[in-house]
Amino acid sequence: MIREKILSILEKNSRIDLKDVAILLGESEVDVANAVAELEKEKIICGYHTLINWDKTSEEKVTALIEVKVTPQRGLGFDSIAERLYKFEEVHAVYLMSGGFDFTVIIEGKTMKSVAQFVSEKLAPLDAVLSTSTHFVLKKYKDHGTVLDEETKDERMLVTP
Repeated sequence: MIREKILSILEKNSRIDLKDVAILLGESEVDVANAVAELEKEKIICGYHTLINWDKTSEEKVTALIEVKVTPQRGLGFDSIAERLYKFEEVHAVYLMSGGFDFTVIIEGKTMKSVAQFVSEKLAPLDAVLSTSTHFVLKKYKDHGTVLDEETKDERMLVTP
């Protein structure tokens, strides 16, 4: 039970001090630290990331979601194909899907051309890949549960003569 509560807190704010987590949960700091260490060892906590709104920086990045249809390999299923996909440096996420295609692959590149080159030179030529469909992200509104660019509403009163 304490483990799930710790995970919920850390998922919202991975920078929170373990002392503060202990206070929130009414537990000792040692117990919380031990639980976190155990969660990391068990690969339940897989890393700590910072969510950055790259659109507000000068860094140019293009994010693409690629639908991939594959032929599963006998005796290995989808796992060996997924491993080949996630080993590419450009790949940020790989998900096995239900529905009309098998994998969703999310990649980042500097330009649309670099994404297209990744698909045509690295992804599509793989033996198991039957087809791909690439979708470019035009704007991110919410990512990992966080609204990235809330519009500020003009709350001034309208004055008419």
